[in-house]
Formats: sequence, C-alpha cells, structure tokens
Amino acid sequence: MKRLIIIPAYNEATNIVKTVEAIKEKAQGFDYIIINDCSTDQTKAICEENGYNIINLPINLGIGGAVQTGYKYAYNHDYDIAVQVDGDGQHDPLFLEVMARYLEEHSADMVIGSRFIEKKGFQSSRARRIGIVFFTKLIKMMTGATITDPTSGLRMVGRRTIELFSKDYPRDYPEPESVVAILRRNMKVIEIPVVMKEREGGVSSISLKKSVYYMIKVTLAILIERIRKE
Repeated sequence: MKRLIIIPAYNEATNIVKTVEAIKEKAQGFDYIIINDCSTDQTKAICEENGYNIINLPINLGIGGAVQTGYKYAYNHDYDIAVQVDGDGQHDPLFLEVMARYLEEHSADMVIGSRFIEKKGFQSSRARRIGIVFFTKLIKMMTGATITDPTSGLRMVGRRTIELFSKDYPRDYPEPESVVAILRRNMKVIEIPVVMKEREGGVSSISLKKSVYYMIKVTLAILIERIRKE
C-alpha cells in the first residue's frame, strides 16, 4: 500500500530538519511531502538545500488549505493512506506504523493519535485543554461519539477519506470540524494512545488572542455541519 505523510509547515525553519530526519529514521515505509504555506522565514531554503520533497504555496492558505493541498497530492498520486504530521516536531513518527495497522485491521476511515488516553508526554497548555474538553463534549452531543483529543493534528486516513478531504476540507482550525464531518457520514473514527512532544522552537499558529475566535468559529462550523447533513 502507498502511504504518504503530509507535513504542513509555516515558518518551521527551526524544526523542519528534525521533523523530516525523524520521519526518515522511524517511518521508512512512508513517503512524505512538505507543504510550505508561504513561509516568511528560511523554511523553503532549508528544505531545498536538503533536497526534501516540498510543495511551495504561492500564498498563505492557513493550516486547512495547506493540509488539503497534501490530500489533493495524495489523491492525485493514488495513495492508499495519508497521515498529517505537523512540522513543529511535536508528533513522533514512531507511532505511524501502529496507526496504519489499526486503520487496516479495524477498517477505519480515520485514526487519531490521542495524548489523553494514557496521559503521557506533553499534555498541551491549560487553556487549550479547556477547549479540548469543550469540543469533546460538543462532538459527543452532535454525533454520539467520544473523541478524547479532537484537536490532535496526528490523524491518519484511508483512501475514501483522502478523496473526501481532497474535495472539501475546513480552512481554519480544521481538526474538530473535519472529525464531525466524518462521523456525520457514518464513517469510522478510532483513537489510539500516543505520546507527543512540546514544541522546541517557532511559534504556534494558535495564540491566546486567537483562542476566542477559534472556539466560536469551530463551534459554529460544527453546528452548521449538523444542520447541513440533516
């Protein structure tokens, strides 16, 4: 089976080499593609100097647009499995083989790596954990499913989901919204425990100021998704 790692990257000059080299070492059965979201630092230059596989976007599309570009690439190149691994180095590629096995053995449409099942490793900031609990309850109310880590970017999908996401994918902060989209189509989502690391450098795209917008926007998007499918 053809398996692709999608690495969305915006201003990840301090992290991208460690991320790619860890993938080469720990996930040798996967291809990878870096989606450089019009970074303003040295991300592009570093990737090109190292000969990394990269798509350079001409304008900044945000995390949703960058990830969807990866799904379009996966769909057009006939990949059977695609997984998002963030360019900040927080996701350990050691777990990818396990996730792929779960995806196949359980005939799942999405496997999410959750840091909250075994509660090991970096557990995110307190403010973000509050938001995660809120979205877990909201998704449970909307779909009946319990997703312990709805904001996790470490998500692996099969061919059917690759096709869906290549055509329609949320733009801003897409993780909770896209999970709801999958569940509302009666597609199968499972979680497995993973250990995540704390960002070593660079700046997160979700600042404290953006957190309120994040909560409101994603909540409205989830509610609209439910209405649209009824």
